[in-house]
Amino acid sequence: MELFGEALGFGAAFFLLLALAMALCFEFVNGFHDTANAVATVIYTNTLKPVVAVVWSGIWNLLGAIGVVGAFYALIGWGGISSAVAYKIVALLPQDLVIHSGSGAGFAMIFALLVSAIVWNVGTWYLGLPASSSHTLIGSIMGVGVADALMSGHSWTVGVNWDQAITIGLALLLSPVVGFVGAGALLLLLKVTIRRQDLYQAPEGKNPPPFWIRCILVTTCTLVSVFHGSNDAQKGMGLIMLILVGVVPGAFALNSAIDSKTVQSVSTDMAQVSTVFAPLGKGAALSQADAETELTSYLKQGGTPASEKTWAAVSAVAQAVASETTGMTDFTKLTSDQRQALRTDIYLVGETIGKVLKAKIPVVTDKAQQGQLKTAKSDLEKITKYIPLWVKVAVAFALGFGTMVGWKRIVVTVGEKIGKSHLTYAQGASAELMAAATIGLADGLGLPVSTTHVLSSGIAGTMAANRSGLQKETLISILLAWVLTLPVCVFLGATLFAAALYVTFHVFGIH
Repeated sequence: MELFGEALGFGAAFFLLLALAMALCFEFVNGFHDTANAVATVIYTNTLKPVVAVVWSGIWNLLGAIGVVGAFYALIGWGGISSAVAYKIVALLPQDLVIHSGSGAGFAMIFALLVSAIVWNVGTWYLGLPASSSHTLIGSIMGVGVADALMSGHSWTVGVNWDQAITIGLALLLSPVVGFVGAGALLLLLKVTIRRQDLYQAPEGKNPPPFWIRCILVTTCTLVSVFHGSNDAQKGMGLIMLILVGVVPGAFALNSAIDSKTVQSVSTDMAQVSTVFAPLGKGAALSQADAETELTSYLKQGGTPASEKTWAAVSAVAQAVASETTGMTDFTKLTSDQRQALRTDIYLVGETIGKVLKAKIPVVTDKAQQGQLKTAKSDLEKITKYIPLWVKVAVAFALGFGTMVGWKRIVVTVGEKIGKSHLTYAQGASAELMAAATIGLADGLGLPVSTTHVLSSGIAGTMAANRSGLQKETLISILLAWVLTLPVCVFLGATLFAAALYVTFHVFGIH
């Protein structure tokens, strides 16, 4: 069977299509689970009819996923249309499984984390609990990493990229605090600066708010939707790219649309990288295969401890890439295996450079050399960390359509069960404006955050600031779901990974 220009066996083709369908299913569930938060305020303030609200939010989620936010950042000079969030998620996965994502273990990893994430998301949605899809996915990834480490005979601690886990964990933990405090403070600021009493009233019956208030609430709903689309859609995109690179590397291992100047610069960059690390290796000589094994082990162990052999390995692999890309202007003449091999080498060198640049005690202290490493890493990421337009469109439609169905359970919880009194116009605007700002900032910084946590916390913050009262039973249920998400998904991810590994090896014969 031929897919994406490559001939695949039945087993590989079946798993590829099933994995892609499940990744899109995850984003579909994400749409009606998470985005319900964005429409809760406009529905409960009678700003928009429910059907209009969810369709409007779905459209803006779709546009955000396609790249509207990234295009805006590029326009104002703050970065560009990136895939930082997508590859932050991928960086959490076990390094050896990322490198061999087309193997049986790679397939098992993909299915385990997607199934566990979907099961928990659907379960919390059914109970009407606004849990975090981001936490769900990350817990599943950690479970897969722990299981992979234990089954490989290593300590469970080496199965998780703790540097990335801590960075993402802090973003996920701090964002609801920012939402709670920020939304409450914004509401109090509005009361001081805008003395229009109609802004601080709850809707009367089914009557819509004044036109100017409707404009504010529609704008804040739009902002939350577009930023949610941009941030959350990248998680599914990252997983889809991992699947495609592993199974059909000839089409997706390297960015075929990259300009020739960047391709030509890789050879120069890698020669410089080799020169930087060669002295640290103390002249140790390694074959390319041994060097790749050493770097894979180094990255799997969380980047420590490093040895002279590690630095010699970086130098050897970088030199191999420099030699292979000398005089190259594109990747059209490379076979599928050659593209996969080149991507693996680029990935190993790029990830190692990233750890060296982030090290608290620098291995490379010369400022000029640090600059060379940063340039090299940037050029390498342009070749490997990319997302084709069709992937963005597919995920965008899955997320957008998901927004338009199944929203009611979460909306009722957010709109009716967090505070003891009805949501006012100012409370809705404050919560959504703070949520949009928080998610937008995180998106610009390449950090995955939870729309659910930020907006639910924001509404709770406005209720507390307004002294409207909070429904403790609901808050306890929500907090319990938040607390249980990580450990439950870690368990599900680990269990399903072991089961899926058995199936791919013994039933389908994929190794």
